[in-house]
Amino acid sequence: MTPNRPLQVTVFGATGKIGRHVVDQLLAAGHTVTAYARNPSKLTTTQPNLTVIQGGLDDPAGIGRATEGADAVISALGPSLRRGATGTPVSDGTRTIVAAMQAAGVRRFIGLATPSVADPQDRPTLKGKLLPLLARLALPNALTELNGMTDAITSSKLDWTIARITSPNDKPAKGTIRSGFLGRDKVGSAMTRADIASFLISQLTDTTYHRAAPAISN
Repeated sequence: MTPNRPLQVTVFGATGKIGRHVVDQLLAAGHTVTAYARNPSKLTTTQPNLTVIQGGLDDPAGIGRATEGADAVISALGPSLRRGATGTPVSDGTRTIVAAMQAAGVRRFIGLATPSVADPQDRPTLKGKLLPLLARLALPNALTELNGMTDAITSSKLDWTIARITSPNDKPAKGTIRSGFLGRDKVGSAMTRADIASFLISQLTDTTYHRAAPAISN
């Protein structure tokens, strides 16, 4: 992907806490953004380079309209953290996004997960063993969703990068980002949502983590 020209980027999860940062930072960088949202009123940003398409993850036609003509897709979607949550709407929706991208000829996908989902480049660590166990005990449906979302992407032929985050927060951006793999690189847990968004956007032109899922932190 050409790094020195504005891109057309479709953002899913655009009204979420990370998604809003993604939209704002893309626009500030001069890119053109299509934001897909169930409730567009939650997205208060209005700019000429922003198009908002209303729809849910259960709307293949809407997702298709949102991905048409895009250079890349950034997904800030994540599973519900309610203990009583049931079903797999986000992983099902991610499969629909993948299908829409393939139909539209869009190859670059950048998304989110957590270290509860392993990457083949991880080495065995206590953190790597504990996180999926704790998630399975505390939020089993969320873990099912994370696994389903990740599988939908990694089993596709897309050019994907999945950033694994642990403890996002709303502190001001620090501008420092660590990335890598468990047991191999010095990656912590806490990270501002603004910096998470910055990392996702940087992957539009950075091929370091092509078809890989690095853990990231400040």
